[in-house]
Amino acid sequence: MAKRKLGRSDLFIDPIVLGTNVVGWTIDEKTSFEVLDAFVAEGFAAIDTADVYSRWVPGNASDSEKIIGRWMKARGNRDKVLVFTKVGSDMGQGHIDLSARWIEEAVEASLRRLQTDYIDLYQSHWPDPKTPQEETLEAYDRLVKAGKVRFIGASNYDVALSSEALEISKRKEIARYDTIQNEFNLYTRDKFDGPLQDLCVKEQVSGIHYYGLARGFLSGKYRKPEDATKSPRGKSAVGTYLNDKGRRILAALDAVSARTGAAFSEIALAWVAAQPGVAAPIASATSVEQVRSLARGARLTLGPADLDELTAAGK
Repeated sequence: MAKRKLGRSDLFIDPIVLGTNVVGWTIDEKTSFEVLDAFVAEGFAAIDTADVYSRWVPGNASDSEKIIGRWMKARGNRDKVLVFTKVGSDMGQGHIDLSARWIEEAVEASLRRLQTDYIDLYQSHWPDPKTPQEETLEAYDRLVKAGKVRFIGASNYDVALSSEALEISKRKEIARYDTIQNEFNLYTRDKFDGPLQDLCVKEQVSGIHYYGLARGFLSGKYRKPEDATKSPRGKSAVGTYLNDKGRRILAALDAVSARTGAAFSEIALAWVAAQPGVAAPIASATSVEQVRSLARGARLTLGPADLDELTAAGK
């Protein structure tokens, strides 16, 4: 399992990033600590969160960052993990915000919650149509120069925005986006596949993509409409993915699983990691056993025939 370099940065990660939108939401602090401990024990380091996780839950005030901060303090392991977080989502101001003023305010709040003095990868969570990209990138550049942020990335950006951002950074010689975090999995490919992927390969921007398991559908536990009751995400998974295309993908996963002995989720994550321009999929876990499955997926190498069959099934 070779480490992958993130863009042109000096950050290297294994082909898995732990998503933590579930931290402080569907798993409590004790379980969150167990999951984080297990992830590090497997030899992994990259942990992805956001200032907005999980404020959609009543009473939740950015608990994901807070719990990660308390965990790092309790374990004394800040130098052994890579903290990725995001800025720009509506935190009560009523709109997406990547203005310089907001970034400068939000980074201080994230640093306090995380109980650290630097963020390894600070990402624009969503495009802000009201703020010029130049203003956003210059704000990031000041944070990098101040040592509060090491590198920056973008999330949910298309090829036009990504190309514009890279051009601005090059022209002004300021911090550049070294990563792109979009939805990308065996089922949903159009948020990265094609021109954006080509740009990332050409410009050395690394994909670290979310929904690697398509809201749990690619775990294989949602095969018929009545499976919608199996989890809080079941209704969405069944309604979105259980169609002819989804069934083709499940059949391909059945075949690859029979040949490799790997679980569906492990195969799905390995497929994402094998795509050009991708450093790692992002996947969350709600138990230690799920972390172990993520680890197996990160270490799984699919053969050309397996990759071809899975790719063809999702077209």
